Amino acid sequence: MESMNEPIGLTVLTGFLGSGKSTLVRRLLQHPDLADTAVIVNEFGEVGIDHALVAESKEDVVLMSSGCLCCTVRGDLLKTLSQLHRRRQRGEVPRFRRVLIETTGLADPAPILQTLMANPNVVDRYPLQAVITAVDAVNGWSTLDRHDEAMKQAAVADTLLLTKTDIADAEAAVALTRRLKDLNPAAPAHVVIQGEIDPALIFRAGPYELGGKSGEVQAWLGAEAYDGSEHNHDHDVNRHDAEIGSFCLIFEEPFDWERLARWFELLTVYRGADLLRVKGLINVKGEPGPVVIHAVQHVFHPPATLAAWPDGDRRSRVVFITRNLGRERIEQTLAAVDVPA
Repeated sequence: MESMNEPIGLTVLTGFLGSGKSTLVRRLLQHPDLADTAVIVNEFGEVGIDHALVAESKEDVVLMSSGCLCCTVRGDLLKTLSQLHRRRQRGEVPRFRRVLIETTGLADPAPILQTLMANPNVVDRYPLQAVITAVDAVNGWSTLDRHDEAMKQAAVADTLLLTKTDIADAEAAVALTRRLKDLNPAAPAHVVIQGEIDPALIFRAGPYELGGKSGEVQAWLGAEAYDGSEHNHDHDVNRHDAEIGSFCLIFEEPFDWERLARWFELLTVYRGADLLRVKGLINVKGEPGPVVIHAVQHVFHPPATLAAWPDGDRRSRVVFITRNLGRERIEQTLAAVDVPA
């Protein structure tokens, strides 16, 4: 039987204005597999909800006919999550098993992810599973050129959803897909037409569920996407779009905790604003399995040690998505902590 204190996986859906997020959410809410999902809509102004789906309204929480919940965030996100948790505990809302947060199209995703990763109550109750970004195939290229928020939204995604391909120029859609792949090599890209997509492609396991699941570990980290060739694991490709780039560092020798902590402290103090997202599996001396690290700018998620390595590869792998911060500078910070004070 499910415990009332069982962690509830949280997924963030972002994407610029007009990218099709709301259409996607409405279609997802109709899917029978998502009848136990809470949806938090973080939007400016009034949020339109298809009235055919609404069965009952209670304060800020709307119970959908599918059993899903829709909560319009008028105040603080942490307060909303806390209220949802209490209502679930008291039986005032259905026993949802996952939470989907739809951000405003104008949102810089970093502060939202920092909020979700820094608060102990949120980390324990709602561990972050995935960041999903919708990109409009009609206007996506110009939006990436003109809006830094859109670039960040695409860069930090675990999964990219290409929308409106049915009305976009085919060649332009292909070019946009290539640009997104260069910007974020590790994120799989899926075509979504009129909000239709298999929910299993969106609600993937996150760091807290990765123990012993080799495929999920590899998919979450995505280190292989930065490998320059199928056989040469020491070569990683540094890709850039405007000021944002991504790359993977691989280390053969295990770290000790003190060295690892000094390195990331130095990174966050001096270049934290430019660390859009960091994900890694670290071989730490004395630990039976890899240590999972996950960071957004200045905020590091509490590290977690997996019970076992997903495969025979014991090398540390750290994926960096950065702004105006290349591989060489990251490597220089690691060299700096190795120099005696």
